[in-house]
Amino acid sequence: MASYILRRILATIPVVLFVMLFVFSLLYITPGDPAAILAGDQATQAEIEAIRTDLGLDRSFPVRFVEWSTGVMQGDFGTSIFTQLPVSKMILQRVEPTLSLMVVTMIIAIVVAVPLGVLAAWKHGSILDRVIMLFAVLGFSVPVFVIGYVLAWTLALQLGWLPVQGYTPFADGLWPWLRSLLLPSITLATFYIAIIARITRATMLEIMQQDYIRTARGKGVSESAVLFVHALRNASVPIVTVVGIGIALVISGAVVIESVFALPGLGRLTVDSILRRDYPVIQAVILIFSFVYVVINLLIDLSYTVIDPRIRY
Repeated sequence: MASYILRRILATIPVVLFVMLFVFSLLYITPGDPAAILAGDQATQAEIEAIRTDLGLDRSFPVRFVEWSTGVMQGDFGTSIFTQLPVSKMILQRVEPTLSLMVVTMIIAIVVAVPLGVLAAWKHGSILDRVIMLFAVLGFSVPVFVIGYVLAWTLALQLGWLPVQGYTPFADGLWPWLRSLLLPSITLATFYIAIIARITRATMLEIMQQDYIRTARGKGVSESAVLFVHALRNASVPIVTVVGIGIALVISGAVVIESVFALPGLGRLTVDSILRRDYPVIQAVILIFSFVYVVINLLIDLSYTVIDPRIRY
């Protein structure tokens, strides 16, 4: 098991290096001259050259990459072109809303999707199974922003149960914090509920055909124990994989949801920075999102040593 963990950790090193190289290259592969674009049509050549110097475009690619990557490893992502603030400070100010959105979204998705998938497998072929799968198909098919607008119109504007926009920090209280996140989290969780429920159902149907399940039932084990102890435990590997991928994909979904519900998170910061062509901020946010994705995939691989006994040897 130790060798497996070491191999997986070492395998992430070239991935991280490639991600850093790709993110840094965005400034160089952008069509046109970034300095001229940022300076505007009325800028003089001296102003353009000054911006090129600030961006480091007057130095060679390898030298600039080494300087940039060294700063990143120390937590220094440079300075925002638009606000003149340290990028790391801007990111720290936006982390809480995005992290809160991810946590609440995945809790809702897991708590709802896994029981739905188990129930659909248990009642395979019934009306209940078809209703759950219809919901899953709709979750795949309807765009997230459409679901967001429908829920906002229903739960916020018509019923007044939840706020339609804004974010309340956790320091202001648990319920105000949770209330500000419920609407965007339910919206974003709809897609992941559909994915996790379908995978759970398919895996459970396969497991339920195994001999040890029939043996457990023959011994008089209760149906709930058969479903949630014997079957669900052995179906956990693909479910954990999908949940982990879902956590990583929530990052990309946060860009849309934070824009729809005006959450001041990293997703909203990404959109604003792209519109302003604030390259240091864009590089930093993409790099952080990529690192999170790599780390989550590493944690998924390491979790197999716990849930899959075959990997322990």
